[in-house]
Amino acid sequence: MSSKTNYSYIGIAFIILVFGILFVPKIVDRIKNDDVSRSDRISNMPDNNFSNKDKLMFLEIDGEAKKVPEFSFTNQDGKTITNKDYLGKVYIVEFFFTTCPTICPIMSQNLVQIQDRFKSIDGLGMASFSINPSHDTPEVLKAYAEKYGITNPNWNLMTGDREAIYRLANLGFNLYAAENDAVAGGFEHSGNFALIDKNGFIRSRADQYGNPKIYYRGTITEAEKYDDDGEEEEISMLKEDIKKLLNE
Repeated sequence: MSSKTNYSYIGIAFIILVFGILFVPKIVDRIKNDDVSRSDRISNMPDNNFSNKDKLMFLEIDGEAKKVPEFSFTNQDGKTITNKDYLGKVYIVEFFFTTCPTICPIMSQNLVQIQDRFKSIDGLGMASFSINPSHDTPEVLKAYAEKYGITNPNWNLMTGDREAIYRLANLGFNLYAAENDAVAGGFEHSGNFALIDKNGFIRSRADQYGNPKIYYRGTITEAEKYDDDGEEEEISMLKEDIKKLLNE
């Protein structure tokens, strides 16, 4: 090997050494201080190059995009949570109750899976409203959160005035909820999720006819693919659309 080649290797090694001395400590400090910005983390997620045709639709009523109605309830930590606490965040809305023997456990498991998929993103939240608020006190909701592994600080399980919750479900979101002694658990409700953008608007992708789908089926897991009626899971779709809104 010629001396010229040796000098070249020495030069390259010197450059690498200088780079390490100058920049590696800064990178380490940035990671230690959690100074990796939200946009950095989102941009490193796969499948984030969306075109305009992939943008999600707004649900429009009388020509106006529908926003989440104002609400104020108590969460599992005894704190008052309002719709304003979610501004600047992408979040999922559901209606449930802790003693539900049918679809609620599946819905909760699906949301926990989404929580874990986006655990490094601080801009994602969930809003779970109990339709049995007389039973689902903050203490009961706290135990439910621990049971299902709910750790996202932006995931609020909420209780409060019964009429206000039912009005929010049936009129605010058009997500059906009702008390019914004839069904298992004594209550019935929609198994769908609503997806909300950072500005509080209800968003979704278009269906085959170009209209907004509005909601996402929450009662079938990704692993199942289809339920007994042949309905397809939409959790994978919801994950994709969350990423789109996080990037807006």
